[in-house]
Amino acid sequence: MTQLNEQVIAPYGAWSSPISAELVARAGTGLSAPWIAAGTVWWLEGRPSEAGRVVLMKVEPGGEPVDVTPAGFNVRSMVHEYGGGAYAVHDGTVFFSNFDDQCLYRQDPGAAPAPITAGVDDRRHRYADGRVTPDGSLWIGVRERHEGSGRSDEVVNELVALPTDGSTEPRTIAEGRDFYAAPRISPDGRRLCFLAWDLPWMPWDGCELFAADLAPDGTVANITHVAGLDGEESIFQPDWSPTGDLVFASDRSGWWNLERDRDGDRSALHPAEAEFGYPAWIFGSRAVAFLGDGRIACAYEHDGRTSFAILGPETGRLRDLEIPHDALWGSPFVAAEGSTVVVVAGSATIPNQVVRIDVESGEIEVLRASARVAVDTAYFSVPEAIEFPTEDGLTAHALYYPAVNPGYRAGADDRPPLIVESHGGPTGATTPIFALGTQFWTTRGFAVVDVNYGGSTGYGREYRKRLNGQWGVVDLQDCVNAARYLVDKGEADSNRLLIRGGSAGGYTTVCALTFTDAFAAGASYYGLADLELFAAGDTHKFELQYEHTLVGPYPEAAELYRERSPIHFTDRMATPMLVLQGADDEVVPPSQAELIVAALEKRKIPHAYLLFEGEGHGFRKAENIVAAYEAELSFYAQVLGFEPADLSAKLQIEHLSS
Repeated sequence: MTQLNEQVIAPYGAWSSPISAELVARAGTGLSAPWIAAGTVWWLEGRPSEAGRVVLMKVEPGGEPVDVTPAGFNVRSMVHEYGGGAYAVHDGTVFFSNFDDQCLYRQDPGAAPAPITAGVDDRRHRYADGRVTPDGSLWIGVRERHEGSGRSDEVVNELVALPTDGSTEPRTIAEGRDFYAAPRISPDGRRLCFLAWDLPWMPWDGCELFAADLAPDGTVANITHVAGLDGEESIFQPDWSPTGDLVFASDRSGWWNLERDRDGDRSALHPAEAEFGYPAWIFGSRAVAFLGDGRIACAYEHDGRTSFAILGPETGRLRDLEIPHDALWGSPFVAAEGSTVVVVAGSATIPNQVVRIDVESGEIEVLRASARVAVDTAYFSVPEAIEFPTEDGLTAHALYYPAVNPGYRAGADDRPPLIVESHGGPTGATTPIFALGTQFWTTRGFAVVDVNYGGSTGYGREYRKRLNGQWGVVDLQDCVNAARYLVDKGEADSNRLLIRGGSAGGYTTVCALTFTDAFAAGASYYGLADLELFAAGDTHKFELQYEHTLVGPYPEAAELYRERSPIHFTDRMATPMLVLQGADDEVVPPSQAELIVAALEKRKIPHAYLLFEGEGHGFRKAENIVAAYEAELSFYAQVLGFEPADLSAKLQIEHLSS
């Protein structure tokens, strides 16, 4: 436990912190995708210290956590590039996608993994989101085939069935739609449900749920439409109840609420102004699981936090579980068996954990924690959910983290620099879960506001639709107005406002530093500069026409794309910018970062550019995470004119003294 120092007077931003960049990178592991079967709990663990390798782990009843996949294997799918749904378990045997070759592997208890699909050069055949039939004979899931060369690939998504012993090639059982997801097999093995949708829609804009008869050889017949409509009604995470009903979340009420289809009769289980569904950025997200008696264990969003509950499908009664975990890291992960629920969750002061809950006794057991931090909790900044005024008489949402360090205080009239965080997606959300990355800043004397701008999830479909046609406008306005709100309240220094974000948040950052003079500096992580390149296909298939909803149809709205693209307004660029990029990013390629850097260089604006080899859309390797945080701190310190404490290296900034 770190000892608290006597309080020292020092400027905000220059405080010494027990949370180093190395601690952020190496003390944390990414936890996701729990599974429970025969009392054994399984989950995935991402390890920055092992070059970002994802390991399948398990803990048997009464045992300790152990690695399942051996060294040399990385349980990670590349379908949709974002992946997810990388493994399934049947009778103790694991089926998983391996990152290096994207083959599907089978690992029997006590045995080494063995491929059951043939390798294809350059990982051109990829598998995800599969399930095994009750008799153990077939794996049914999503296959993504890349046919062609490089970014000119023709990408085909389909559902396939293949023998679990790998004795024959995968056989296509559903095709013709742009995307498929969530193939789920009924308990008796006779029915299959799945989601499908087509461009230009994203699954949260609208998708369709189908059910079909499933033959023993994997053939499907009598495919029927159950719910959903491209562009109009979004369905999230369908699954079969123990009695064979279909349960899923639909947003036709304006909120993702749980519904049931029983023999074609569709009904709401618990109408509420709350979200029981989430944006399907990755495969395998799971907000619903069934207990042994048919009750539903679920996660739902309301009032800026997550609750975990038990829902009686016949009564509609919802009972919240009394646990201290009330926040998710990204996607929901809920699993259940008998009277046991397993979730991956945390809170403002609890790092992400794999938690086993007995719903009868209320007993809670933490099986794994994402971070082991020997830092006194007095250093932790607990966020306040704020609602602030924005354009057109509307309000928007954010989480405000004050600067906190018990060893330091600033002068009486001093106000902290404020970092405005813009989340990715843009269809996503920030949550109040404990994050060492946020505490890295707050313990140094920065305040942070993490903005759930219009377009974010968790506040209903209408709030989510605020960004339709307004990307680069509403998100930007809400980030600026969040900063102004906190300045007006005396919580931030108006001359030391900063903005950072990744992916779509990086685009918002570049827009903010181009189209406004609200900020003193900013950091764009793999952000967009030219929306026309994005619209013209310079991205992966999953988001190939995402901008159709966010901006407008292309090329009809080409002029609007130019108006929203900072690269066409470089004459307005005047604010220092740090640009960080993965060299292997297929979602936002390095060409976008290079456009920004070239413009900054031409105008001799202070900037720095870090390109990380071997990284994609998001940094996974510990050494790169460390380098990014230290570079960002050094960048802000030099621009704002203070000396940061405990910084190992000074970043070289071009044109800073000009």
